[in-house]
Amino acid sequence: MKSQTDWSRLFDPSDKAKPTAEHPEADLGKVVRGIVRRGLKPAPPKTLISLRLDEDVIEWFKAQGPGYQTRINAVLRAFRDASA
Repeated sequence: MKSQTDWSRLFDPSDKAKPTAEHPEADLGKVVRGIVRRGLKPAPPKTLISLRLDEDVIEWFKAQGPGYQTRINAVLRAFRDASA
């Protein structure tokens, strides 16, 4: 039995789906976050603070790509856990 799936169309990066009122474009970040968190406990609330960091430190974290604040939090959490 031969598949009737048009594989070339599925993997064509130039073929973008157009959002409609019925199916608006989803924010990829929210979709991924929903998939990753499924079955896990709710994430603890975050506290908004103002923090002064050396410019070279913050630039290094930003150069790693999106999510630099989450990575800074992970580094601080690892330091806390290692110090206990």
